[in-house]
Amino acid sequence: MLLVFDIGNTNTVMGIYDGEKLVNQWRLTSKKQTSDEVGFMVLGLLSASGIAKENIKGAIFGSVVPSLDEMFREGVRKYVGLECIRVSTKLNTGLKIKMKNPTGLGADRLLNAVAGIEKYGTPLIVVDLGTAITFDVISEDGAYLGGIISPGMELGMESLFSRTAKLPQIELVAPENYIGGNTVEAIQSGLIYGTVGMVDKVIKGIFKELGGPCRVVATGGHAPIIAKYSNRVDSVDPWLTLDGLRILYERNNLGK
Repeated sequence: MLLVFDIGNTNTVMGIYDGEKLVNQWRLTSKKQTSDEVGFMVLGLLSASGIAKENIKGAIFGSVVPSLDEMFREGVRKYVGLECIRVSTKLNTGLKIKMKNPTGLGADRLLNAVAGIEKYGTPLIVVDLGTAITFDVISEDGAYLGGIISPGMELGMESLFSRTAKLPQIELVAPENYIGGNTVEAIQSGLIYGTVGMVDKVIKGIFKELGGPCRVVATGGHAPIIAKYSNRVDSVDPWLTLDGLRILYERNNLGK
């Protein structure tokens, strides 16, 4: 079995693969912890799933929060007895990166591109709807061309509430109408339908620059709700980033 971590700004997703099958996954809060706390957390989740740590033969993580990297590496090393491999462009990704600064490509975007090509082919757009909204664009010949980064809905909501005293906290669900009948519905409409409009507009622009439409796959915590109202997103793949971790681990023969 393979232990994987996708360490993001807001959430860390931990998963367990048995071969190509994702047998369990957990969405956790990304926060500063000690390596002992990480180790106890991992062992506790494994135990709750009936998985002995001896069955874990490899570990790999992708991170966009460098301050959390070492505690995960040390926690896995100390409590699971494995070296947790960090994703970087130094690994054999199989990805042709045509960005001006290839080493600046974030681990999450790298993993989404690797898994997207493997699972859906090319050309392809991957939209990751999390703390940030990222668009990753893959050409027909499998090259990573670049993309777009925008603040996500939670960042927009936090900014709105931090600067406006009387606005209520809300749940990110879509109201029935664009025109909000009260303050809560107005905020929900702006965040959700506004994000849908931005996503569809950006995808339309990418299509134009690519010379035609292509498949669009959405991932990330907010992918289901945005894809439901989007006219451009073809499918939702909630565990695309985790699949990228598995694919990179296997591609680099890290278990050998």
